[in-house]
Amino acid sequence: MQKIKDYSLYLVITEEYGNGRGALEIAKAAIAGGVDIIQMREKNRSGSELVDLGKKLSDLCVDNGVIFIVNDDPRMARDTGAAGLHLGQEDVEKYPVEDARRIMGRGKIIGISTHSMEDFKKACLEDVDYIAYGPVFRTRVKENYAGTEDIDKIMAMAKKPVFFIGGINLENIGSLLKKGARNVSLIRAITEADDIASATRSLKKILACYKNT
Repeated sequence: MQKIKDYSLYLVITEEYGNGRGALEIAKAAIAGGVDIIQMREKNRSGSELVDLGKKLSDLCVDNGVIFIVNDDPRMARDTGAAGLHLGQEDVEKYPVEDARRIMGRGKIIGISTHSMEDFKKACLEDVDYIAYGPVFRTRVKENYAGTEDIDKIMAMAKKPVFFIGGINLENIGSLLKKGARNVSLIRAITEADDIASATRSLKKILACYKNT
């Protein structure tokens, strides 16, 4: 199993927010900028198209030492050769963690989304490898957000990597890291950037500054 390191930058790729750029183009540019983890989250493709895209992204990530995650579907993760799977709260009802592990096979990463302290506490009891928490800031997609006030409590409870997500960008990432966050996950701050590699590099530079303090 690939190991998730602290101060990792996790990109969720969805072509909807790519300004006309495809998932592979976005991934290549983000990898050039130093991204650590890439998740494929495409909702508007057929199953066969997703498997094909997932295999290409998986190969690209393997060649560059990047962890590749598939969203929602453990069979899709298995069929694309992904390093892992990310489950939303609604996905866990369909694919409990133990079922997802059985489908994917040993040595795979599983992450889970949480949106409140109650969700987070439950997730801490699951056999998962990382937990995502958010949205921590208001986003254009989700009006409700968890906020940042519980970050210190979450990090004190955490026994595995936590990725904070939702509305994170170059302007506010530092405020999360000052509160004790070690890993971040984002979408638009990278996928909508004019220069994806440069935006990724800038975010990684901020993470590196806190890692070294």
